[in-house]
Amino acid sequence: MSSTAHAATPYYFVPGPSRHPALAALGLFFVILGAGQWVNGEEWGKYSLACGMLFWWGVLFQWFRDAINESEGGLYSYKIDLSYRWSMSWFIFSEVMFFGAFFTALWWARGHSVPTLGSLDNALLWPDFKAVWPSIAAGVTASPANIIEPFQTMTPFWLPTINTGLLLSSGVTLTIAHHALIKGERGKTIAFMWTTVLLGTVFLFVQGYEYAHAYSEMNLKLTSGVYGSTFFMLTGFHGFHVFVGMLMLLFITLRLMKGHFTPSKHFGFEGAAWYWHFVDVVWLGLYVIVYWT
Repeated sequence: MSSTAHAATPYYFVPGPSRHPALAALGLFFVILGAGQWVNGEEWGKYSLACGMLFWWGVLFQWFRDAINESEGGLYSYKIDLSYRWSMSWFIFSEVMFFGAFFTALWWARGHSVPTLGSLDNALLWPDFKAVWPSIAAGVTASPANIIEPFQTMTPFWLPTINTGLLLSSGVTLTIAHHALIKGERGKTIAFMWTTVLLGTVFLFVQGYEYAHAYSEMNLKLTSGVYGSTFFMLTGFHGFHVFVGMLMLLFITLRLMKGHFTPSKHFGFEGAAWYWHFVDVVWLGLYVIVYWT
């Protein structure tokens, strides 16, 4: 992972005692405390959330800086590289399970919950309810208690399709950058990495515009029944992962500009690339299942 050759790399580097895990947990405590109080109407919650986030980011900056210095100092051997690969693999597996749970929730709502509510067993309770998906249609009642305002459903044209093109293109530019790094073409690597970061940033802006359009012109909100909640849950969490992946790629690009990584040792780059390609695949599932069906 380091661009510097060292003759005395330890077999397996074991770092000394660190304050970073405890401090990171402390910052997250105030983040969760503030978020929980803010959504329950406590004004001070937002300040706890903001301070906790700033504190947490500061800890992460110092933690990552120490890890980079260890790598560049020649302390990471093949065993550490292998450990990082297994760690990133399990992390991405956990993310697969995370999104798998939300896709399953969408499937259960569409394939089981809504049809069951519209069956004969519930006809006496909700005689005007019609089991349709999306949970709104002309001439039928999808909210028998009238607690859901009328809304329009999201279609794949054109913003989601544009975002699909952006993400697929970013996967291509990232792959080109990776092959350039393997060949030792650092300038080309940096250029295509900046292109990838730019494509990810544009994706986020397009999705932000899509959300603003949904709320203001389509009246599609998080409270728009099961359709609105699953739509914003899936696309929102994916957007957050795009943001995290974009930050990963940004920091990797900055490290490349500082001369870090070599053609043979660059797992920091590879780990970020694995994550970004995972984000691409999840979006393709969202694009087909959420927007088209």
